[in-house]
Amino acid sequence: MKENVKLKGSCLCKAVSLETTPVDNSVGACHCDMCRRWSGGPLLVMDCGVGNINFTGEQNIKIYESSDWAERGFCSACGTHLFYRLKKQNQYMVPVGLFEDKLVSQLSDLKFDHQIFIEEKPGYYDFANKTKNMTGEEVFKMFEDTQ
Repeated sequence: MKENVKLKGSCLCKAVSLETTPVDNSVGACHCDMCRRWSGGPLLVMDCGVGNINFTGEQNIKIYESSDWAERGFCSACGTHLFYRLKKQNQYMVPVGLFEDKLVSQLSDLKFDHQIFIEEKPGYYDFANKTKNMTGEEVFKMFEDTQ
């Protein structure tokens, strides 16, 4: 990944915009029931790290407390999904589709390389990419080990 590539993006109506530097060159998919209900399919995100994100138009961000440990942010004007945030770590996962294509294209080694809650993935779709696949139990164990 090119060093210090700042990714910029916005919601559909441009009421909320964001700027961040991703943690690495990975895109991941979450297949959990909540993410699929929220996004209408698997949620494809980039890890934007701990507090490593700047928003403008914050007054337009609404928060849904989806669990004891995480929340989901969306634009109150147009409904665009803005982030999934692990509350304790203040770690942001941002849908990769929010970012401007011209900036994402600068990440020449950007790679879809992992899927989580793979046991909840419905049978009507599959990705062709070879990825690391983790169950929900493995994901929770990983988060426990990092706290």
